[in-house]
Amino acid sequence: MSTRRVVITGTGWITPLGHNVDSVWQRLLKGESGVDRVTHFDATTFKTDFAAEVRGFDLRKALGERTAAHADAGSSTQYALAAAKQAWDQAGLGPWASQGKLSRRRFGVYLGAGEGELDFANYARTNLAGWIDGENRLDAPAWARAAYRHMNPRREVEQEPNLTGSHLAEEFGCRGPSSNCMTACAAGTQAVGEAFELIRHNDADVMFAGGAHSMIHPLGMTGFIRLTAMSRRCDDPKHAARPFSRTRDGFVMGEGAGIVVLEALDHALARGARPLCEVVGYGSTADAFRITDIQPDGKGAQGAMREACRQAGLDPQSPGSDGRPRVHYISAHGTGTQENDAIETAAVKGVFGTLAPRVPFSSVKSMLGHLIQAAGAVELITCVQAIKTGWVPPTMNLADPDPECDLDYVPNAARDLNPHGGVDVCLSNSFGFGGQNDTICVRKFRA
Repeated sequence: MSTRRVVITGTGWITPLGHNVDSVWQRLLKGESGVDRVTHFDATTFKTDFAAEVRGFDLRKALGERTAAHADAGSSTQYALAAAKQAWDQAGLGPWASQGKLSRRRFGVYLGAGEGELDFANYARTNLAGWIDGENRLDAPAWARAAYRHMNPRREVEQEPNLTGSHLAEEFGCRGPSSNCMTACAAGTQAVGEAFELIRHNDADVMFAGGAHSMIHPLGMTGFIRLTAMSRRCDDPKHAARPFSRTRDGFVMGEGAGIVVLEALDHALARGARPLCEVVGYGSTADAFRITDIQPDGKGAQGAMREACRQAGLDPQSPGSDGRPRVHYISAHGTGTQENDAIETAAVKGVFGTLAPRVPFSSVKSMLGHLIQAAGAVELITCVQAIKTGWVPPTMNLADPDPECDLDYVPNAARDLNPHGGVDVCLSNSFGFGGQNDTICVRKFRA
């Protein structure tokens, strides 16, 4: 069966560095950090008291009068709605829809969204931070009484992980395929990849795809602290996220949303849309190893990258006609944990062979923090921007490289690749708890 070409016609994100694609991109190129002390709750007793929070967000500015329809939605859902509105506007779908030309049954949603909203501040007026950190004990009956008084019953519905996609479907009239995957830190990338497959196999014409998540609450942060996965560099939060550095000690929690409009090329051209880039490959594998650990040899990560390159028709170990590697930039998963960074480095070497040191390979988590299920989609948008501008963002805070991490991580300063031919092809990697590995390959669009 022949497959359709799939393009990205719109992008949107809500991030710790702002709420607009172009302005956030400029801040990333400047190496600015979105990390600071937690303000969403009292984290002073926590061993990690900092995160990359979304600040200054107002859904009314994004959706206007229709905000009331989503007033009870949690923060990650509201971030997704705002990001989707940006992508919708950039794709120019509004006029097409208003003329009745958008087939709603062929317009779907595929997200990697969180495990639901846990609004402890409204559920109970108690010192949850102190309890969770082990310095106090929860008075369960009192907490239950407080929760009963303060809990909005709509929150029970909003905790369902499919609700984020349902809100997008309601807002934009998406009556086609609707799915949500919960594959931890790989979810945003997997959602885009699966939506890509739906379109190219003619099960949809247009899809919202991406991820949204917020875990900056007592339970969310405590779990990762107990797993020893988060940085505890409380004396220097701005420089705590340091992927590939010898002194890295874990990731920094972030939050936000990234949404793209995926569209069949024939559909996009029929309505006069301008493709931002083309999605040309998707690889997905499972480590089948341990729930919280990456397969030490990185074979699962290699498999995802190789499959994405295979679908794109690329030989990663063979240079192009210009002598450069055929992939011009890799958006790293790059969490800043000891295991991830070393294994991802080894995986890239396994896929690209002798060309690996020549492929720019950076982690924007050094500035945005780790947006968990939103991370992959937000990082894919950095690839779209790299193709558009010819610049690639840096890995910040990389002053003391780990000898095991010896590739080109674009350390501490963005790089202009335009003098070398620009950016035509990118890979975006995401690896999640449970052993999920996903890679998307995007290429500059050519008719």
